Amino acid sequence: MAKKAKKTDSGVYRVTEIIGTSTVSWEDAASSAIEAAARSLRDLRVAEVSKLDMKVEDGKVVAYRARVLLSFKYEA
Repeated sequence: MAKKAKKTDSGVYRVTEIIGTSTVSWEDAASSAIEAAARSLRDLRVAEVSKLDMKVEDGKVVAYRARVLLSFKYEA
């Protein structure tokens, strides 16, 4: 009796780096980056925050920035 081959979720993925900003929080900055990317990219798979930093003016934090590595699947 022949075994059935398992279907795997194979494919080709691209990873790109995007930066989101927010005056509220790092979480909001990361979310805004994903939401903006989702408007032009399809089939987003994984997002990884790779760096967090802040913009400082006159000794005060004025913006939070999240650098996000985002992967999406190439269509066949």
